Amino acid sequence: MNTLVICEKNMAASRIAYILSDGGSKRSKISGVPCYTFNDGAWTVIGLRGHIVSLDYPKQYNRWDQVSPLDLADVEPVRKTSNRRIATALKKLADNADRVIVATDYDREGELIGAEGVDLLNGSHTVMRAKFSSLMPYEIRQAFDSTDSLDRDLAASAEARRIIDLAWGATLTRFISLASNQLGRDFLSVGRVQSPTLALIVNREKEREAFEPTPYWRLIAHCTDQASFDAEHRQGKFWDGDEAARIYKKVQRAEHGMVERYEREEKSEYPPSPFNTTTFLRQASSLGFSAGAAMKIAETLYMRGYISYPRTDNTVYPPGLPITGILEKLEEVFPELVEHSRQHQRDKPTRGKKFSKDHPPIHPVGKASRDKLNKQEWRIYELIVRRFLATLTMDALAAVSTAALDIAGEPFEAEGYELLEANWRAIYPHYNKKEHPLHLSEGERVTVEGIDKNKQKTKPPRRYSQGTLLAMMEKNNLGTKSTRHDIIGKLYARNYIKGKYISPTHTGRAVIEALERSAERITRPDMTAELEHEMNEIAEGEKTLDEVVDDSRRLLKEALRQLQQRKDVIGEVIQEAMFKQRFMGKCTECGGNLMVIRSRRGKRFIGCDNYPDCTNSYPLPQKGRVLFEGDYCKECGAPMVTTIYRGKWTKCVNLECPSND
Repeated sequence: MNTLVICEKNMAASRIAYILSDGGSKRSKISGVPCYTFNDGAWTVIGLRGHIVSLDYPKQYNRWDQVSPLDLADVEPVRKTSNRRIATALKKLADNADRVIVATDYDREGELIGAEGVDLLNGSHTVMRAKFSSLMPYEIRQAFDSTDSLDRDLAASAEARRIIDLAWGATLTRFISLASNQLGRDFLSVGRVQSPTLALIVNREKEREAFEPTPYWRLIAHCTDQASFDAEHRQGKFWDGDEAARIYKKVQRAEHGMVERYEREEKSEYPPSPFNTTTFLRQASSLGFSAGAAMKIAETLYMRGYISYPRTDNTVYPPGLPITGILEKLEEVFPELVEHSRQHQRDKPTRGKKFSKDHPPIHPVGKASRDKLNKQEWRIYELIVRRFLATLTMDALAAVSTAALDIAGEPFEAEGYELLEANWRAIYPHYNKKEHPLHLSEGERVTVEGIDKNKQKTKPPRRYSQGTLLAMMEKNNLGTKSTRHDIIGKLYARNYIKGKYISPTHTGRAVIEALERSAERITRPDMTAELEHEMNEIAEGEKTLDEVVDDSRRLLKEALRQLQQRKDVIGEVIQEAMFKQRFMGKCTECGGNLMVIRSRRGKRFIGCDNYPDCTNSYPLPQKGRVLFEGDYCKECGAPMVTTIYRGKWTKCVNLECPSND
């Protein structure tokens, strides 16, 4: 029996063929596409390049100025073969095959990619499904020994998402771009998940702007006994400055304090739960990785057989996970960490609150080495290894101390923290607390070195980092574990957001404000969450693709009608914001406005908006974000422009200016 195996990518095809053939597979090309054969040609493995079938609207609907967004909402997209070479190779190989085994990633997208490949064939084959969560030999062999059937409902749920996202993205993008006259390269992107995610950022920024800081005072006593420690007045924050001043006057000259109560308690500190996609990306974000970069690296490590599948909601290891075998592999790479974990092994691994049967939590499966990975790949691999080992290691033990002191008749309190047994904390340093032991006894007199009255102000809510934004998206059911990092990347790429701690640009804010004034539901998470729930129902066989797509179109058309009523106002708001974002100061030649402009070839530069009467222009770096912060060069009067790309620097845009020497 001849077998054709369809994988998602060439790297996976190569590895699966190597495993199934015990290293005996041979590489060749069909229609220029790599494939791998073994068992005298009875088995052939081919890798796709993700989706080889794309969705788009018929050509007659591509004229933005002739087809209204409302009319576009009802148009059925057409399926097009997006990679003809792979499609041709697939059909040729299928002609000699009796059965087809789909071995794409086991998730919604992977199921759809596999179904697309199968549907290109003549339909006479037996179709089977191999399900696996890592590209390790034991798991691949087990998956091919116990194949299942292709899950058409799961594939349909992914297809529904593609149709819905295409409709929302195309129609809303077309509407906003037409309303603001931003066409061509400068069109403005709007999406079903992208918009409510951007709204979270914009609304957080508005909270910060509306925030009115409130002053408060704290009284801190600096004390010494066996060691130095600080104690704070029991009231904590004083909102009344006069009261804080009165008590401070009472205690400021105190030289001693009396310990009225001292308690010391030993507490266990539970290790972190296993990584799922969101917790992994949050932790990687705290180490300086963007969500997109971290996921890309994780996918590479998975394809190379070093970690399990990185797209999962699960935080509970399955009963059959070969922990002993994994530790044996890791022992060759991290001998000291593995030995420490074994010496302090817990009875059962930790577990989180989320459990699913599709994939286990993210964990290492193979041994890597520094010479086989680049620096960033190694950092991500080590992070996943340390998290895995931490989940197998005993609770840490810490001593938490509290003391009540009387200083000049006023109550003060001190706290201490001391790590007694590191256990998992010795492996996973990302949650470490600063130690400040506190050893006192009741009735003891301590020395007061001085007392400070600190005036502070309440702070606005913090901006989101990529990690905290991912958590907020998950909380609001925006996107999926597989798409959230891509959404954040698109917001950066569209110049809607900026910064490590994320704030909206003028344009990003204007787009959301325009949508909120006219069709607020587009920017709220509940509408998107509702559609996500319906797509889950497709996967569970409770709803059909057509039912969910029709429901989505109804919501979309309702929003478009509301937007159409305020089209002119929306356009003005966005154009004004884009002017502010592109403005680079006043022209030194004619007094016009210097703006960021793109040439026909896509190169950006600064030019005067009085062109062609004024031809004054300056070059710009082609990478990074540029902004004008209101300063002009003291030497020549030209604008000082700040560039942010792998650092931040400000310089005069006039390259001939002496200040640039």
